[in-house]
Amino acid sequence: MPSQPPPLPQWVLDLNSTPSPKPKPTAIPDPPGFTAALSAKQRSQSSKNAPQAAARKPPTSEEMDTLKLKKAWELAIAPAKQLPMNAIGMYMTGSTLQIFSIFMVFTLFKTPITAILSLQRTFAPFTTPGTSTRLLPAKLVFVVMNLLMLGLGLWKVNQMGLLPTTRSDWLAWESERTWAERAVPKDWL
Repeated sequence: MPSQPPPLPQWVLDLNSTPSPKPKPTAIPDPPGFTAALSAKQRSQSSKNAPQAAARKPPTSEEMDTLKLKKAWELAIAPAKQLPMNAIGMYMTGSTLQIFSIFMVFTLFKTPITAILSLQRTFAPFTTPGTSTRLLPAKLVFVVMNLLMLGLGLWKVNQMGLLPTTRSDWLAWESERTWAERAVPKDWL
């Protein structure tokens, strides 16, 4: 006599069955901006009944220029948002020479340099005849923020002892001192 398979768990039954439509309480209105999910039939009926004048008008060129300038300023400030994270990362890696700290410093130098070199490509989507001159301050801020990132990299390299900032780092180019006089014990004479 073949045994019957065990009954399916409740979650499988719930997954395979379609959810029952729940009646919507009409006492609570939808929040502003909420659009209920409509079926295809309801959508086609509402589009037939909706007046054509309610269609959204396209933005003017001035509105588009303003929007592009706002987006350009967001892009210009973006490196400043990375600065605290990179500063904490540099602090956490310590001042010793390790592979992790070397890669972090390499990335800290590479990212701003490539960003500055690709400045025109970065701001190309926002450049129009109306915004070309108004983008200059945003580009300048972008360059300054990336230079701050490079400054953080220089600080880290100095903390690791890789920058020649002390006199002992330049001993190969020091000349030997000439003494004006020497003091020696009387016994040596």
